[in-house]
Amino acid sequence: MKKYLFPFLFLLVFAQERLLAQQDFRLHSHNDYLQKVPFWEAFSAGAASIEVDVILQDGRVMVAHEKESIRLERTFRSIYLEPIQRAVELGMIDEFDFHLLVDCKTEAYSTLKQVMEDAAEFPSLLFSSQNPKGLKLIISGNRPKPEDYSSYPEWILFDYQSKNLTPDLPWEKIGMVSLSFRQFSVWNGKGRMVEKELQGVKDFIQLVHQFDRPVRFWAAPDSKSAWKAFQDLGVDFINTDQPKAAQEYLATLEQRVYSAEEKQPVYVPTYQWDGADMPVERVLLLIGDGNGLAQISSALFANGGNLNLAQIRNMGLIKTQAADDFTTDSAAGATAFATGQKTNNRALGVGPDGERLKNLPEILAEKGFSSGIITTDQVTGATPAAFYAHHPERDDTDQIAGYLPKSALSLVIGGGKSTFLRLDSAMSNAGFEMADRLEGLGEMKSNRVAYFSSLGSNPSMEKGRGDFLTKNALEALKFFAQKKTPFFLMIESAMIDSGGHANSTSTIVTEMLDFDQLIGEMIRYADSNPGTLIVITADHETGGVSIPQGNLERGEVELGFHSDDHTGILVPIFAYGPHSGEFRGIMANTEIFEKLIQLIRISDK
Repeated sequence: MKKYLFPFLFLLVFAQERLLAQQDFRLHSHNDYLQKVPFWEAFSAGAASIEVDVILQDGRVMVAHEKESIRLERTFRSIYLEPIQRAVELGMIDEFDFHLLVDCKTEAYSTLKQVMEDAAEFPSLLFSSQNPKGLKLIISGNRPKPEDYSSYPEWILFDYQSKNLTPDLPWEKIGMVSLSFRQFSVWNGKGRMVEKELQGVKDFIQLVHQFDRPVRFWAAPDSKSAWKAFQDLGVDFINTDQPKAAQEYLATLEQRVYSAEEKQPVYVPTYQWDGADMPVERVLLLIGDGNGLAQISSALFANGGNLNLAQIRNMGLIKTQAADDFTTDSAAGATAFATGQKTNNRALGVGPDGERLKNLPEILAEKGFSSGIITTDQVTGATPAAFYAHHPERDDTDQIAGYLPKSALSLVIGGGKSTFLRLDSAMSNAGFEMADRLEGLGEMKSNRVAYFSSLGSNPSMEKGRGDFLTKNALEALKFFAQKKTPFFLMIESAMIDSGGHANSTSTIVTEMLDFDQLIGEMIRYADSNPGTLIVITADHETGGVSIPQGNLERGEVELGFHSDDHTGILVPIFAYGPHSGEFRGIMANTEIFEKLIQLIRISDK
């Protein structure tokens, strides 16, 4: 019994993968017999066309490309027909959504005669008028003359290989049209085809489709760029020696491609106070959680090649490493911004040894500054919490919330109301008025205000959050204007990070575009309020994101992901307003704190 267990489980795994591989594209497993597990790998990848090179030798149909590579145990029957029969018996196949493309390497008529004799021993598999869901064989390589096609049974079709397509061909017996891609283009799958060659490919595909037949190119480039290009062109069977990789790429392509329906307006700054040597009276620290250069680029390309962020002239790069790890988390990254000290991952406002670290709101309160935080996350999320809490574990939500009433913050906006309901009296005793709606928040006369926008987490942009971030920021600016004091405001766009973790292009782009709308309004505010310094950065990059392809005219970008976690990639920093030139170059994340403190000290003089 045990000796049959592993093969049975092995087949079940392939059956499960086949079920998951239902797709709107079709793959041709080229030279399938060279795969480590012929037939099964292509079958599990959902291949719709599986190529078998055959040689007639001593009355047997051998699976091989040339006689020198023949192995006696590898026959058409043993490698393909018998496994297919077994898959049917096991219930893995109830109808055939694939065919075998049999490439005859020896003389056409005699080879095809023996192929038919072998296949005829499996009559229940084969297509017929009585079995319309059966298996078809498409004969390629050495083939009979077209005028003889009609003499072969229903389950035998042919691969036509010529540019000369006319109505008088025996189309009822032609299963597909295949040609070498090299007849049309020298493209190697890197970059893109030149326009003249591309048009030739399009014209041929259109011609084949006029006869209602599928098209395939062999000797074609076999890469991600090529697979996407062939899918976009409408190639019916995408030729590949990597069916599993091609399936995984194309099946997730829709999730990784985003196309913006509308372009967002971009505010053009006046630059009147940008880089000016003047006192810093207001600091806006805008943090895009998980936001790396590729994330910014994806939004820029989706928006037709421009962003509010792209208007900023002073920029640099930040090294994000934590005290105890090459790759930081948000807690350690935000603590570096808030305190100027490296700490261990998961720690908030405490050093590697657990010592309490003074944060920016606490330090600035001594200089007469008011402070606030806004986040699309919950208020107890790692990034906002680093600006008020002092705790070694970011997931201790209740303990972290307990630091808020004792903090130096005057304004708090974000999700997670359910956590703070238990602290209602503590918040009230600390002077916090709980706003029940966003409208009018900026006119509230209380010294301290908290607005919790949701019981738990806020929705993403894709799920209808709308202009929450910008509206809250503008209300916050009104609130601080009433105080007539200098202020520090940290605003976090938290869900760019979520998109990186989920490897979701649409989440990344929509969240980054929302962040950019905020940036535009904050630049507009800075232009009207001299002495406002805006610093825009990220705590880390998430997803190891790249941008292999895109289209500016369509606002389309394709993102690739190396990871579903944070990475150690340098992240950009941008600055606008007085002394913005101080943020050029490559710097450690702790230097942001140091520069802000230094600039405020200069302003004191």
